[in-house]
Parts: sequence; C-alpha cells; structure tokens
Amino acid sequence: MLKAVKDLTYTILLVDDMDAMKEFYRNLFPFQIRGEGEDGLSFKPPGSTLFSLRRRTRDYDGKGPRHDAPGVQLAFRVEPDEVEECYQILLKHGVKIAEPVTDQPRRHRTIYFYDPDHNLLEIYAEIWAQTDRS
Repeated sequence: MLKAVKDLTYTILLVDDMDAMKEFYRNLFPFQIRGEGEDGLSFKPPGSTLFSLRRRTRDYDGKGPRHDAPGVQLAFRVEPDEVEECYQILLKHGVKIAEPVTDQPRRHRTIYFYDPDHNLLEIYAEIWAQTDRS
C-alpha cells in the first residue's frame, strides 16, 4: 500500500485529437488556463486538482486508434437545479449524449456524455430528500 499518498491533485487525459479536445474543454468548462503548448493544455478548475490534456507521444501512452469503449470517466459536480441547464448547453454544442438527465438510485441526478476522444464524462448533482439531510 502506498501510504505516502495524501491526495489526488492532478488529472491528465491522454489525447489523440488535441485541437478538437482543446476546443471542447475550452468551450464547455469555465476553468482557468494554466498553460498551453502544441502537445497539451492545463486548466485549474475550482478545488485542489489540476486538469490537463496531453497528446499521446510516449511509447507507453497507448498510441493508435481508440476503440469505442471509453478510456476514463470524469465527473463534474453541480447544484441540482443546474443539471438541466447543463444538459441544454451540451445539446446546443452538439455534444454526443450517452444518457440524458436521469435521477439515479444512488441519489444523483446525472448526465453522461462524451468528449471528442470518446472519454465518458458526467455532470452530476447530489439529490437528497429533505428528511435525509442532517
């Protein structure tokens, strides 16, 4: 066990189509840009995690065409009354939807959708019954 690990602070998506991915994430998410180069783009979303896109360039990056199965799932939290608004924005941008707004049994309201490299993304809100809150 890696007991020295204290926190997840950096998420990197390995990218095949950098131009499409940069445009997708820039146009949909209001994250501050921390740095950009030909082979990558780094964002600083709210919270303690950095988020970056990096072109597949290394031998161990799994170069080559991706299959239809997602390589990763990222989840972005919003307030319950913002889920439908997010869904409409995704539709307006022509984003491929995997599952529209759905109230899940785990008490999340979710939207599942894909980025241009076919990574699965989720927008979710915690929806608790008034009696569940304490």
